[in-house]
Amino acid sequence: MSAPTDQPTNQRPEGHVENLDEDGRAPVRRPGELNVRELLRWTWRQLTSMRTALVLLLLLALAAIPGSLIPQTGVDSLKTSRWQDAHPQLTPVYEKLGLFSVYDSAWFSAIYLLLMVSLVGCIVPRTFVYWRALRSQPPRAPRNLTRLADHASYTTDVAEDEVLAGAAAVLRKRRYRVRIEGDAVSAERGYLREAGNLLFHLSVLVVLVGFALGGLFGYKGGVILVVGNGFSNNLTQYDDFVPGSLFKSSDMEPFSFDIKDFSVDWLTSGPRAGMARAFDTQLTYRESPTSPEKSYDLKVNHPLTVGNTEVFLIGHGYAPVITIRDGKGHKVYSGPTVFLPTDQSFASFGVVKAPDAEPTQIGLEGEFYPTVAFSKQTGSYFSAFGDTLDPLVSMLVYTGDLGMDDGTPQSIYALNKAGTTMLTKKNGAPYRIDLRQGDTVTLPQHLGTVSFDGIQRWNKIQISQTPGKRIALAGVILALAGLLGSLFIRPRRVWVRVRREGDGTLVEAAALDRSGGGDVAVVLDEIVAALPGAPERADKNSEKEQS
Repeated sequence: MSAPTDQPTNQRPEGHVENLDEDGRAPVRRPGELNVRELLRWTWRQLTSMRTALVLLLLLALAAIPGSLIPQTGVDSLKTSRWQDAHPQLTPVYEKLGLFSVYDSAWFSAIYLLLMVSLVGCIVPRTFVYWRALRSQPPRAPRNLTRLADHASYTTDVAEDEVLAGAAAVLRKRRYRVRIEGDAVSAERGYLREAGNLLFHLSVLVVLVGFALGGLFGYKGGVILVVGNGFSNNLTQYDDFVPGSLFKSSDMEPFSFDIKDFSVDWLTSGPRAGMARAFDTQLTYRESPTSPEKSYDLKVNHPLTVGNTEVFLIGHGYAPVITIRDGKGHKVYSGPTVFLPTDQSFASFGVVKAPDAEPTQIGLEGEFYPTVAFSKQTGSYFSAFGDTLDPLVSMLVYTGDLGMDDGTPQSIYALNKAGTTMLTKKNGAPYRIDLRQGDTVTLPQHLGTVSFDGIQRWNKIQISQTPGKRIALAGVILALAGLLGSLFIRPRRVWVRVRREGDGTLVEAAALDRSGGGDVAVVLDEIVAALPGAPERADKNSEKEQS
Protein backbone atom coordinates (compact mmCIF):
# COMPACT_ATOMS: atom_id res chain seq x y z
CA MET A 1 0.00 0.00 0.00
CA SER A 2 1.11 3.50 -0.69
CA ALA A 3 1.42 5.98 2.11
CA PRO A 4 -1.53 8.34 2.62
CA THR A 5 -1.11 11.80 1.28
CA ASP A 6 -2.77 15.10 1.90
CA GLN A 7 -2.41 16.14 -1.74
CA PRO A 8 -5.68 16.29 -3.70
CA THR A 9 -5.97 13.69 -6.45
CA ASN A 10 -6.74 16.31 -9.13
CA GLN A 11 -3.69 18.47 -8.39
CA ARG A 12 -1.91 19.66 -11.55
CA PRO A 13 1.88 19.52 -11.90
CA GLU A 14 3.80 22.61 -10.94
CA GLY A 15 3.86 25.15 -13.72
CA HIS A 16 0.53 23.98 -15.20
CA VAL A 17 -1.61 26.87 -16.42
CA GLU A 18 -5.37 26.64 -16.56
CA ASN A 19 -7.64 28.73 -18.79
CA LEU A 20 -9.35 30.59 -15.98
CA ASP A 21 -12.42 32.76 -16.17
CA GLU A 22 -12.77 36.27 -14.72
CA ASP A 23 -13.26 34.89 -11.20
CA GLY A 24 -10.10 32.79 -11.44
CA ARG A 25 -11.97 29.53 -11.76
CA ALA A 26 -11.45 26.83 -14.35
CA PRO A 27 -14.20 26.73 -16.98
CA VAL A 28 -16.69 23.90 -16.70
CA ARG A 29 -18.14 22.43 -19.89
CA ARG A 30 -21.82 21.77 -19.63
CA PRO A 31 -23.08 18.32 -20.68
CA GLY A 32 -23.80 18.24 -24.40
CA GLU A 33 -21.89 21.47 -25.06
CA LEU A 34 -20.39 21.34 -28.56
CA ASN A 35 -16.69 22.00 -29.02
CA VAL A 36 -16.40 22.94 -32.69
CA ARG A 37 -12.64 22.53 -32.81
CA GLU A 38 -12.76 19.02 -31.37
CA LEU A 39 -15.63 18.10 -33.69
CA LEU A 40 -13.69 19.28 -36.73
CA ARG A 41 -10.57 17.47 -35.55
CA TRP A 42 -12.55 14.27 -35.00
CA THR A 43 -14.19 14.58 -38.43
CA TRP A 44 -10.82 15.07 -40.09
CA ARG A 45 -9.36 12.03 -38.29
CA GLN A 46 -12.29 9.90 -39.41
CA LEU A 47 -12.11 11.13 -43.00
CA THR A 48 -8.36 10.57 -43.31
CA SER A 49 -8.30 7.16 -41.67
CA MET A 50 -7.37 4.13 -43.73
CA ARG A 51 -10.70 2.50 -42.94
CA THR A 52 -12.59 5.45 -44.43
CA ALA A 53 -10.40 5.40 -47.55
CA LEU A 54 -11.16 1.72 -48.08
CA VAL A 55 -14.89 2.30 -47.54
CA LEU A 56 -14.88 5.18 -50.05
CA LEU A 57 -12.96 3.07 -52.55
CA LEU A 58 -15.59 0.34 -52.17
CA LEU A 59 -18.39 2.90 -52.54
CA LEU A 60 -16.76 4.24 -55.72
CA ALA A 61 -16.67 0.72 -57.16
CA LEU A 62 -20.32 0.14 -56.21
CA ALA A 63 -21.32 3.53 -57.63
CA ALA A 64 -19.81 2.56 -60.99
CA ILE A 65 -22.08 -0.49 -61.27
CA PRO A 66 -25.18 1.48 -62.42
CA GLY A 67 -23.00 3.10 -65.07
CA SER A 68 -22.29 -0.36 -66.47
CA LEU A 69 -25.82 -1.77 -66.21
CA ILE A 70 -27.96 1.26 -67.13
CA PRO A 71 -27.57 2.92 -70.57
CA GLN A 72 -25.66 6.19 -70.29
CA THR A 73 -26.52 9.24 -72.36
CA GLY A 74 -22.86 10.02 -72.82
CA VAL A 75 -22.13 6.57 -74.25
CA ASP A 76 -25.21 5.72 -76.31
CA SER A 77 -27.97 8.31 -76.24
CA LEU A 78 -30.17 6.26 -78.59
CA LYS A 79 -30.02 3.17 -76.42
CA THR A 80 -30.78 5.35 -73.42
CA SER A 81 -33.86 6.88 -75.03
CA ARG A 82 -35.14 3.45 -76.07
CA TRP A 83 -34.64 2.17 -72.53
CA GLN A 84 -36.56 5.18 -71.20
CA ASP A 85 -39.42 4.52 -73.62
CA ALA A 86 -39.56 0.89 -72.50
CA HIS A 87 -39.55 1.81 -68.76
CA PRO A 88 -41.75 4.91 -68.36
CA GLN A 89 -42.27 4.35 -64.62
CA LEU A 90 -38.60 3.95 -63.70
CA THR A 91 -37.34 6.73 -65.96
CA PRO A 92 -38.37 9.71 -63.73
CA VAL A 93 -36.82 8.04 -60.67
CA TYR A 94 -33.58 7.25 -62.49
CA GLU A 95 -33.40 10.78 -63.87
CA LYS A 96 -33.68 12.29 -60.38
CA LEU A 97 -30.95 9.96 -59.15
CA GLY A 98 -28.74 10.77 -62.14
CA LEU A 99 -28.45 7.12 -63.14
CA PHE A 100 -28.46 7.91 -66.87
CA SER A 101 -25.29 9.96 -66.39
CA VAL A 102 -23.66 8.34 -63.38
CA TYR A 103 -20.14 9.69 -63.83
CA ASP A 104 -21.39 13.28 -64.10
CA SER A 105 -23.74 13.06 -61.13
CA ALA A 106 -23.22 15.04 -57.94
CA TRP A 107 -23.18 11.98 -55.68
CA PHE A 108 -20.53 10.19 -57.76
CA SER A 109 -18.40 13.35 -57.80
CA ALA A 110 -18.80 13.66 -54.03
CA ILE A 111 -17.50 10.12 -53.47
CA TYR A 112 -14.68 10.81 -55.91
CA LEU A 113 -13.58 14.01 -54.18
CA LEU A 114 -13.93 12.58 -50.66
CA LEU A 115 -11.76 9.63 -51.67
CA MET A 116 -9.06 11.97 -53.00
CA VAL A 117 -9.13 14.05 -49.80
CA SER A 118 -9.03 10.91 -47.67
CA LEU A 119 -6.06 9.51 -49.60
CA VAL A 120 -4.14 12.78 -49.32
CA GLY A 121 -4.91 12.91 -45.61
CA CYS A 122 -3.68 9.32 -45.23
CA ILE A 123 -0.56 9.61 -47.36
CA VAL A 124 0.92 12.90 -46.12
CA PRO A 125 1.11 12.04 -42.36
CA ARG A 126 2.28 8.49 -43.08
CA THR A 127 5.00 9.86 -45.36
CA PHE A 128 6.41 11.99 -42.54
CA VAL A 129 6.23 9.05 -40.14
CA TYR A 130 7.98 6.84 -42.68
CA TRP A 131 10.65 9.50 -43.30
CA ARG A 132 11.41 9.70 -39.57
CA ALA A 133 11.57 5.90 -39.33
CA LEU A 134 13.86 5.80 -42.35
CA ARG A 135 16.32 8.16 -40.69
CA SER A 136 16.15 6.58 -37.25
CA GLN A 137 18.52 3.91 -35.94
CA PRO A 138 17.41 0.30 -35.40
CA PRO A 139 15.86 -0.19 -31.95
CA ARG A 140 18.03 -1.29 -29.03
CA ALA A 141 18.28 -4.96 -28.24
CA PRO A 142 15.74 -6.27 -25.72
CA ARG A 143 17.12 -7.07 -22.27
CA ASN A 144 16.38 -10.78 -22.54
CA LEU A 145 16.69 -12.11 -26.10
CA THR A 146 15.71 -15.64 -25.08
CA ARG A 147 12.13 -14.50 -24.49
CA LEU A 148 11.61 -13.99 -28.20
CA ALA A 149 10.08 -16.89 -30.12
CA ASP A 150 13.05 -17.25 -32.47
CA HIS A 151 16.38 -17.15 -30.68
CA ALA A 152 19.69 -19.01 -30.54
CA SER A 153 22.88 -18.98 -28.47
CA TYR A 154 26.30 -20.55 -28.37
CA THR A 155 29.60 -20.22 -26.50
CA THR A 156 32.90 -19.53 -28.24
CA ASP A 157 36.51 -18.64 -27.47
CA VAL A 158 36.46 -15.68 -29.90
CA ALA A 159 36.86 -12.30 -28.24
CA GLU A 160 33.78 -10.18 -27.67
CA ASP A 161 34.89 -7.29 -29.87
CA GLU A 162 35.66 -9.67 -32.72
CA VAL A 163 32.22 -11.28 -32.46
CA LEU A 164 30.50 -7.89 -32.47
CA ALA A 165 32.48 -6.68 -35.46
CA GLY A 166 31.88 -9.95 -37.30
CA ALA A 167 28.12 -9.83 -36.55
CA ALA A 168 27.92 -6.26 -37.86
CA ALA A 169 29.75 -7.26 -41.05
CA VAL A 170 27.51 -10.29 -41.61
CA LEU A 171 24.34 -8.24 -41.18
CA ARG A 172 25.55 -5.41 -43.40
CA LYS A 173 26.35 -7.95 -46.10
CA ARG A 174 22.72 -9.07 -45.91
CA ARG A 175 21.57 -5.45 -46.41
CA TYR A 176 20.60 -4.81 -42.80
CA ARG A 177 20.93 -1.39 -41.24
CA VAL A 178 23.26 -1.93 -38.29
CA ARG A 179 23.65 -0.23 -34.93
CA ILE A 180 26.35 -1.20 -32.39
CA GLU A 181 25.71 -0.10 -28.85
CA GLY A 182 27.48 -1.54 -25.84
CA ASP A 183 27.53 -5.32 -25.94
CA ALA A 184 24.83 -5.71 -28.64
CA VAL A 185 24.32 -5.29 -32.34
CA SER A 186 20.88 -4.20 -33.56
CA ALA A 187 19.93 -4.62 -37.22
CA GLU A 188 16.82 -3.98 -39.26
CA ARG A 189 15.80 -4.35 -42.90
CA GLY A 190 12.61 -4.22 -44.97
CA TYR A 191 12.04 -0.46 -44.81
CA LEU A 192 10.81 -0.54 -48.42
CA ARG A 193 7.71 -2.48 -47.40
CA GLU A 194 6.14 0.67 -45.99
CA ALA A 195 7.36 2.51 -49.08
CA GLY A 196 5.42 -0.05 -51.13
CA ASN A 197 2.29 0.65 -49.08
CA LEU A 198 2.69 4.39 -49.55
CA LEU A 199 3.39 3.94 -53.26
CA PHE A 200 0.22 1.85 -53.65
CA HIS A 201 -1.94 4.50 -51.98
CA LEU A 202 -0.23 7.26 -53.92
CA SER A 203 -0.85 5.36 -57.16
CA VAL A 204 -4.59 5.22 -56.43
CA LEU A 205 -4.49 9.00 -56.12
CA VAL A 206 -2.56 9.23 -59.40
CA VAL A 207 -5.16 7.08 -61.16
CA LEU A 208 -7.98 9.26 -59.82
CA VAL A 209 -6.17 12.38 -61.00
CA GLY A 210 -5.67 10.82 -64.44
CA PHE A 211 -9.35 10.03 -64.78
CA ALA A 212 -10.27 13.47 -63.50
CA LEU A 213 -8.06 15.15 -66.13
CA GLY A 214 -9.69 13.04 -68.83
CA GLY A 215 -13.14 13.97 -67.60
CA LEU A 216 -12.34 17.68 -67.39
CA PHE A 217 -10.32 18.30 -70.55
CA GLY A 218 -11.29 15.39 -72.81
CA TYR A 219 -14.34 14.47 -74.80
CA LYS A 220 -16.12 11.45 -76.22
CA GLY A 221 -18.35 11.38 -79.27
CA GLY A 222 -20.02 8.89 -81.57
CA VAL A 223 -21.17 8.82 -85.16
CA ILE A 224 -22.82 6.23 -87.42
CA LEU A 225 -21.45 6.24 -90.96
CA VAL A 226 -22.69 4.28 -93.95
CA VAL A 227 -19.83 2.52 -95.73
CA GLY A 228 -18.57 4.82 -98.47
CA ASN A 229 -19.15 8.03 -96.51
CA GLY A 230 -16.62 10.23 -94.72
CA PHE A 231 -16.18 12.20 -91.51
CA SER A 232 -14.42 15.44 -90.52
CA ASN A 233 -13.59 16.03 -86.88
CA ASN A 234 -15.78 18.99 -85.98
CA LEU A 235 -18.77 19.30 -83.67
CA THR A 236 -21.39 19.36 -86.43
CA GLN A 237 -20.42 15.89 -87.64
CA TYR A 238 -21.18 14.01 -84.41
CA ASP A 239 -24.41 12.16 -83.63
CA ASP A 240 -23.70 12.43 -79.89
CA PHE A 241 -20.96 14.39 -78.17
CA VAL A 242 -20.02 14.59 -74.48
CA PRO A 243 -17.33 17.19 -73.69
CA GLY A 244 -15.44 17.61 -70.44
CA SER A 245 -16.16 20.55 -68.16
CA LEU A 246 -13.03 22.41 -69.32
CA PHE A 247 -13.01 21.16 -72.90
CA LYS A 248 -12.21 23.61 -75.72
CA SER A 249 -13.21 22.89 -79.30
CA SER A 250 -9.88 24.38 -80.40
CA ASP A 251 -8.16 21.32 -78.91
CA MET A 252 -9.80 18.97 -81.46
CA GLU A 253 -7.46 17.38 -84.00
CA PRO A 254 -8.30 18.55 -87.58
CA PHE A 255 -8.34 15.05 -89.08
CA SER A 256 -10.79 13.43 -91.50
CA PHE A 257 -11.37 9.92 -92.83
CA ASP A 258 -13.42 8.00 -95.40
CA ILE A 259 -14.75 4.46 -94.96
CA LYS A 260 -13.78 2.56 -98.10
CA ASP A 261 -14.85 -0.99 -97.27
CA PHE A 262 -16.11 -3.19 -94.47
CA SER A 263 -15.80 -6.94 -93.94
CA VAL A 264 -17.28 -9.37 -91.41
CA ASP A 265 -16.25 -12.90 -90.47
CA TRP A 266 -19.36 -14.83 -89.45
CA LEU A 267 -19.55 -17.91 -87.25
CA THR A 268 -21.28 -20.67 -89.20
CA SER A 269 -21.34 -23.48 -86.62
CA GLY A 270 -21.59 -24.06 -82.91
CA PRO A 271 -23.88 -22.45 -80.33
CA ARG A 272 -22.85 -18.97 -81.46
CA ALA A 273 -23.56 -19.56 -85.13
CA GLY A 274 -24.84 -16.47 -86.88
CA MET A 275 -22.81 -14.06 -84.77
CA ALA A 276 -19.95 -11.90 -86.03
CA ARG A 277 -16.60 -13.36 -84.95
CA ALA A 278 -14.56 -10.40 -86.21
CA PHE A 279 -15.12 -7.30 -88.30
CA ASP A 280 -12.87 -4.56 -89.59
CA THR A 281 -13.07 -1.38 -91.62
CA GLN A 282 -10.70 -0.24 -94.32
CA LEU A 283 -10.42 3.53 -94.30
CA THR A 284 -8.24 6.33 -95.55
CA TYR A 285 -7.50 9.36 -93.41
CA ARG A 286 -5.67 12.69 -93.28
CA GLU A 287 -4.26 14.10 -90.07
CA SER A 288 -4.92 17.62 -91.39
CA PRO A 289 -6.38 19.07 -94.58
CA THR A 290 -2.87 19.47 -96.02
CA SER A 291 -1.48 16.10 -94.83
CA PRO A 292 -0.98 13.18 -97.24
CA GLU A 293 -3.65 10.49 -97.34
CA LYS A 294 -2.92 7.30 -95.41
CA SER A 295 -4.65 3.91 -95.15
CA TYR A 296 -5.60 2.10 -91.97
CA ASP A 297 -7.32 -1.15 -91.07
CA LEU A 298 -9.64 -0.24 -88.21
CA LYS A 299 -10.54 -3.18 -85.96
CA VAL A 300 -12.09 -3.74 -82.55
CA ASN A 301 -9.53 -2.90 -79.83
CA HIS A 302 -7.19 -1.64 -82.56
CA PRO A 303 -7.98 2.08 -82.73
CA LEU A 304 -6.59 4.69 -85.06
CA THR A 305 -4.53 7.27 -83.16
CA VAL A 306 -4.25 10.79 -84.54
CA GLY A 307 -2.32 13.06 -82.20
CA ASN A 308 -4.07 12.81 -78.83
CA THR A 309 -7.32 11.46 -80.34
CA GLU A 310 -8.32 7.83 -80.77
CA VAL A 311 -10.86 6.48 -83.27
CA PHE A 312 -12.56 3.21 -82.29
CA LEU A 313 -14.77 0.80 -84.25
CA ILE A 314 -17.42 -0.28 -81.75
CA GLY A 315 -20.35 -1.57 -83.84
CA HIS A 316 -21.91 -2.23 -87.21
CA GLY A 317 -25.24 -2.99 -88.82
CA TYR A 318 -27.38 -2.76 -91.94
CA ALA A 319 -28.86 0.17 -93.83
CA PRO A 320 -31.56 -1.01 -96.26
CA VAL A 321 -31.93 1.24 -99.32
CA ILE A 322 -35.61 2.27 -99.35
CA THR A 323 -37.42 4.48 -101.85
CA ILE A 324 -40.82 6.12 -101.25
CA ARG A 325 -42.91 7.70 -104.02
CA ASP A 326 -46.00 9.61 -103.01
CA GLY A 327 -49.46 9.56 -104.57
CA LYS A 328 -48.36 11.95 -107.33
CA GLY A 329 -45.39 9.77 -108.30
CA HIS A 330 -42.76 12.07 -106.81
CA LYS A 331 -39.73 10.48 -105.19
CA VAL A 332 -39.96 11.87 -101.65
CA TYR A 333 -37.42 9.59 -99.97
CA SER A 334 -34.57 7.46 -101.28
CA GLY A 335 -31.34 6.18 -99.77
CA PRO A 336 -29.80 3.91 -97.14
CA THR A 337 -31.66 3.97 -93.84
CA VAL A 338 -29.82 2.97 -90.67
CA PHE A 339 -31.53 0.13 -88.81
CA LEU A 340 -30.24 -0.58 -85.30
CA PRO A 341 -29.62 -4.19 -84.19
CA THR A 342 -31.86 -5.51 -81.45
CA ASP A 343 -30.28 -8.95 -80.98
CA GLN A 344 -27.13 -10.91 -81.77
CA SER A 345 -28.53 -12.20 -85.08
CA PHE A 346 -28.80 -8.57 -86.27
CA ALA A 347 -32.57 -8.36 -86.42
CA SER A 348 -32.80 -4.56 -86.57
CA PHE A 349 -35.27 -1.77 -85.92
CA GLY A 350 -35.60 1.33 -88.07
CA VAL A 351 -37.78 4.28 -89.10
CA VAL A 352 -38.36 5.96 -92.47
CA LYS A 353 -39.86 9.46 -92.68
CA ALA A 354 -41.24 11.19 -95.78
CA PRO A 355 -42.54 14.61 -94.59
CA ASP A 356 -42.81 15.97 -98.18
CA ALA A 357 -45.17 13.24 -99.43
CA GLU A 358 -48.55 14.25 -100.82
CA PRO A 359 -51.45 14.12 -100.22
CA THR A 360 -50.24 13.24 -96.68
CA GLN A 361 -46.97 12.63 -94.89
CA ILE A 362 -45.82 9.00 -94.71
CA GLY A 363 -43.90 7.28 -91.91
CA LEU A 364 -42.65 3.68 -91.84
CA GLU A 365 -41.60 1.78 -88.74
CA GLY A 366 -40.47 -1.80 -88.63
CA GLU A 367 -37.75 -4.43 -88.63
CA PHE A 368 -35.06 -5.69 -90.94
CA TYR A 369 -34.16 -9.40 -90.93
CA PRO A 370 -30.83 -10.33 -92.61
CA THR A 371 -31.87 -13.99 -92.90
CA VAL A 372 -35.59 -14.13 -92.34
CA ALA A 373 -37.36 -17.08 -90.70
CA PHE A 374 -40.89 -17.55 -89.39
CA SER A 375 -41.80 -18.88 -85.96
CA LYS A 376 -45.05 -20.84 -85.86
CA GLN A 377 -45.13 -20.58 -82.05
CA THR A 378 -45.06 -16.78 -81.93
CA GLY A 379 -46.48 -16.16 -85.40
CA SER A 380 -43.79 -13.61 -86.20
CA TYR A 381 -40.56 -13.22 -88.13
CA PHE A 382 -37.08 -13.55 -86.66
CA SER A 383 -33.54 -13.54 -87.99
CA ALA A 384 -31.88 -16.94 -88.16
CA PHE A 385 -28.44 -15.68 -89.21
CA GLY A 386 -26.54 -12.40 -89.06
CA ASP A 387 -25.43 -12.41 -92.69
CA THR A 388 -27.75 -11.27 -95.50
CA LEU A 389 -28.69 -14.69 -96.90
CA ASP A 390 -32.43 -13.94 -97.26
CA PRO A 391 -33.09 -10.30 -96.23
CA LEU A 392 -36.56 -8.93 -95.60
CA VAL A 393 -37.96 -5.59 -94.44
CA SER A 394 -41.28 -5.68 -92.56
CA MET A 395 -42.85 -2.31 -91.64
CA LEU A 396 -46.02 -0.65 -90.49
CA VAL A 397 -47.33 2.44 -92.31
CA TYR A 398 -48.34 5.69 -90.60
CA THR A 399 -49.94 8.73 -92.25
CA GLY A 400 -50.61 12.24 -90.97
CA ASP A 401 -48.50 14.86 -89.23
CA LEU A 402 -45.01 13.52 -88.36
CA GLY A 403 -44.30 16.61 -86.23
CA MET A 404 -41.40 17.78 -88.41
CA ASP A 405 -42.87 21.05 -89.71
CA ASP A 406 -42.46 23.13 -86.53
CA GLY A 407 -38.66 22.83 -86.47
CA THR A 408 -38.51 20.78 -83.27
CA PRO A 409 -35.49 18.42 -83.45
CA GLN A 410 -36.31 14.72 -83.64
CA SER A 411 -34.37 11.52 -83.46
CA ILE A 412 -33.99 9.82 -86.82
CA TYR A 413 -34.47 6.50 -85.03
CA ALA A 414 -37.89 7.31 -83.55
CA LEU A 415 -41.26 8.14 -85.09
CA ASN A 416 -43.51 10.80 -83.57
CA LYS A 417 -46.92 9.10 -83.74
CA ALA A 418 -48.93 11.72 -81.85
CA GLY A 419 -50.45 13.21 -85.01
CA THR A 420 -50.45 10.09 -87.18
CA THR A 421 -52.80 7.22 -87.97
CA MET A 422 -51.62 3.69 -88.57
CA LEU A 423 -52.96 2.07 -91.75
CA THR A 424 -55.14 -0.96 -91.10
CA LYS A 425 -56.82 -3.61 -93.17
CA LYS A 426 -60.56 -3.95 -93.54
CA ASN A 427 -60.70 -6.33 -90.60
CA GLY A 428 -58.91 -3.79 -88.39
CA ALA A 429 -55.56 -5.60 -88.37
CA PRO A 430 -52.41 -3.48 -88.87
CA TYR A 431 -51.44 -3.04 -92.50
CA ARG A 432 -47.87 -4.40 -92.74
CA ILE A 433 -45.67 -4.38 -95.84
CA ASP A 434 -43.12 -7.18 -96.25
CA LEU A 435 -40.42 -6.45 -98.82
CA ARG A 436 -37.61 -8.60 -100.10
CA GLN A 437 -34.74 -7.03 -101.94
CA GLY A 438 -36.02 -5.69 -105.30
CA ASP A 439 -39.70 -5.69 -104.26
CA THR A 440 -42.07 -2.73 -104.61
CA VAL A 441 -45.40 -2.43 -102.78
CA THR A 442 -48.25 -0.07 -103.72
CA LEU A 443 -49.80 1.55 -100.68
CA PRO A 444 -53.61 1.72 -100.35
CA GLN A 445 -55.65 4.92 -100.62
CA HIS A 446 -53.42 6.10 -103.47
CA LEU A 447 -50.67 7.02 -101.04
CA GLY A 448 -47.83 5.90 -103.32
CA THR A 449 -45.27 3.07 -103.39
CA VAL A 450 -42.46 1.73 -101.24
CA SER A 451 -39.42 -0.10 -102.72
CA PHE A 452 -36.62 -2.13 -101.14
CA ASP A 453 -33.74 -1.48 -103.54
CA GLY A 454 -30.65 -2.84 -101.82
CA ILE A 455 -28.55 -3.12 -98.65
CA GLN A 456 -25.60 -1.14 -97.43
CA ARG A 457 -23.54 -1.47 -94.22
CA TRP A 458 -22.89 1.09 -91.52
CA ASN A 459 -20.23 1.44 -88.81
CA LYS A 460 -20.53 2.92 -85.34
CA ILE A 461 -17.40 4.99 -84.71
CA GLN A 462 -16.39 6.34 -81.31
CA ILE A 463 -13.92 9.21 -81.16
CA SER A 464 -12.38 10.22 -77.86
CA GLN A 465 -9.64 12.39 -76.46
CA THR A 466 -8.44 11.45 -72.98
CA PRO A 467 -5.58 13.67 -71.80
CA GLY A 468 -5.02 11.87 -68.50
CA LYS A 469 -4.80 8.29 -69.81
CA ARG A 470 -1.00 8.14 -69.57
CA ILE A 471 -1.14 9.45 -66.02
CA ALA A 472 -3.74 6.79 -65.16
CA LEU A 473 -1.57 4.11 -66.79
CA ALA A 474 1.44 5.28 -64.78
CA GLY A 475 -0.70 5.07 -61.65
CA VAL A 476 -1.67 1.49 -62.43
CA ILE A 477 1.98 0.53 -62.95
CA LEU A 478 2.95 2.23 -59.69
CA ALA A 479 0.11 0.43 -57.91
CA LEU A 480 1.40 -2.92 -59.16
CA ALA A 481 4.95 -2.09 -58.07
CA GLY A 482 3.79 -0.92 -54.66
CA LEU A 483 1.59 -3.97 -54.18
CA LEU A 484 4.43 -6.34 -55.06
CA GLY A 485 6.71 -4.50 -52.66
CA SER A 486 4.23 -4.63 -49.80
CA LEU A 487 3.61 -8.35 -50.39
CA PHE A 488 7.13 -9.68 -50.88
CA ILE A 489 9.31 -7.37 -48.79
CA ARG A 490 9.41 -8.58 -45.18
CA PRO A 491 10.59 -6.19 -42.45
CA ARG A 492 12.83 -8.05 -40.00
CA ARG A 493 14.85 -7.17 -36.92
CA VAL A 494 17.89 -9.08 -35.68
CA TRP A 495 19.83 -8.63 -32.45
CA VAL A 496 23.12 -10.14 -31.40
CA ARG A 497 24.46 -9.74 -27.83
CA VAL A 498 27.81 -10.97 -26.53
CA ARG A 499 29.10 -11.13 -22.98
CA ARG A 500 31.79 -12.84 -21.06
CA GLU A 501 30.71 -16.01 -19.29
CA GLY A 502 33.31 -18.04 -17.51
CA ASP A 503 36.29 -18.72 -19.76
CA GLY A 504 34.36 -18.11 -23.00
CA THR A 505 32.10 -15.68 -24.79
CA LEU A 506 28.35 -16.22 -24.75
CA VAL A 507 26.67 -15.16 -28.01
CA GLU A 508 22.89 -14.69 -28.03
CA ALA A 509 20.89 -13.89 -31.16
CA ALA A 510 17.21 -13.34 -31.82
CA ALA A 511 15.08 -12.34 -34.81
CA LEU A 512 11.64 -10.87 -35.25
CA ASP A 513 9.48 -10.85 -38.40
CA ARG A 514 7.33 -7.71 -38.16
CA SER A 515 5.03 -8.71 -41.01
CA GLY A 516 4.07 -12.09 -39.59
CA GLY A 517 3.90 -15.38 -41.43
CA GLY A 518 7.59 -15.33 -42.42
CA ASP A 519 9.94 -18.23 -41.70
CA VAL A 520 12.31 -16.16 -39.62
CA ALA A 521 13.81 -19.22 -37.90
CA VAL A 522 15.59 -20.22 -41.11
CA VAL A 523 16.93 -16.67 -41.52
CA LEU A 524 18.19 -16.64 -37.94
CA ASP A 525 19.94 -20.03 -38.38
CA GLU A 526 21.74 -18.72 -41.47
CA ILE A 527 22.88 -15.55 -39.68
CA VAL A 528 24.05 -17.44 -36.58
CA ALA A 529 25.94 -19.94 -38.75
CA ALA A 530 27.83 -17.04 -40.35
CA LEU A 531 28.86 -15.42 -37.02
CA PRO A 532 32.45 -15.74 -35.76
CA GLY A 533 32.96 -18.82 -33.59
CA ALA A 534 29.60 -20.37 -34.52
CA PRO A 535 29.51 -24.18 -33.94
CA GLU A 536 29.03 -25.00 -37.65
CA ARG A 537 31.99 -22.77 -38.59
CA ALA A 538 34.11 -24.38 -35.91
CA ASP A 539 33.24 -27.84 -37.24
CA LYS A 540 34.14 -26.80 -40.77
CA ASN A 541 37.48 -25.31 -39.62
CA SER A 542 38.37 -28.48 -37.75
CA GLU A 543 37.57 -30.57 -40.82
CA LYS A 544 39.89 -28.37 -42.92
CA GLU A 545 42.71 -28.70 -40.37
CA GLN A 546 42.36 -32.51 -40.32
CA SER A 547 42.42 -32.69 -44.09
